[in-house]
Amino acid sequence: MREKAKHAMRLILEAARFEVEEVDDPLDLSAVRDDTCLLVLCSNDSTLISQFDKTNYSLMIDDHEMTCKKLLFSIDKDIVTENCIHWGVDEFVRYTGEAVLADILDRELALDLKPSKGKKAPVAAESAGKEAVQKEVPSGIIIPHYPIKITEQAAIRKGGVQGTAKLRFIPYYLFHYTSSGEQIYKDRRIPFDADGWGAINAINGIKIDLDETLVEENEIPGGAEVSEPHIRKDEATERIINELIDRLTQKVRIKQEKGDAIFYEEKILKPEKKNISVDTQQVYIPVWQIRGKKIVEINAFTGELLSEPMDEGVEIY
Repeated sequence: MREKAKHAMRLILEAARFEVEEVDDPLDLSAVRDDTCLLVLCSNDSTLISQFDKTNYSLMIDDHEMTCKKLLFSIDKDIVTENCIHWGVDEFVRYTGEAVLADILDRELALDLKPSKGKKAPVAAESAGKEAVQKEVPSGIIIPHYPIKITEQAAIRKGGVQGTAKLRFIPYYLFHYTSSGEQIYKDRRIPFDADGWGAINAINGIKIDLDETLVEENEIPGGAEVSEPHIRKDEATERIINELIDRLTQKVRIKQEKGDAIFYEEKILKPEKKNISVDTQQVYIPVWQIRGKKIVEINAFTGELLSEPMDEGVEIY
């Protein structure tokens, strides 16, 4: 069991961007990331755990001494520690699943590395007449997204439908484009200067305006669904460039006179791709989806009621 636990702990820590190595007994792993050092023990041996809890560890890297944090994984519910980060079955199951999801999404897993003072059993409600308060469980997934400004209950009220609400994060490509250069035809100078921002829905390709300064990169709530993009980043970038070329293309008409005759000459002038630059990043917009007698979706950032559910290929505004 210890070897399997050690393997799973390695996957979790690597998903959190730690450099992980095996260490000599009685410990299992060491993990280093920036200025954080972790020593990991997977055990149910109370004597070994007690010694681990009492011992202070440090790591010397390039003449710099780092004090190590201690991470214990034990399935013994009676184990109590004072100086360790203590993971039991619940934390192990949670972080193992989140590590797999973080790997799929190529995102960094966020870990709670605060020392824990042993385990506490869940506290039941004091009476049936009191409403239980459900605490928000973190997801461990960090993505760049627009903030959640609309609560679940506010979304249900706005949607006018009683049902189950689920928070979804819809992928968008936020882009910044610049164009330069010019063409001269006859005595006409045609500039192709442009600069702007925009966003493309990475599922259905719908373009919208987004304020790039409001993006946050932090952990999303537990239980939220992160939708996968259907349009690749390079496809979105190519579309942006082509649409910008079409928008900046100009038809020039030159009037000329020869004797008693007047005629016009037309020329289509386009910007060159080499003079167009597009910076694209993937971001997410939070959406509350409420499933009752019908499906209603609310933009959790703006509070807008969406015209149609954001299922595959359905438009979101």
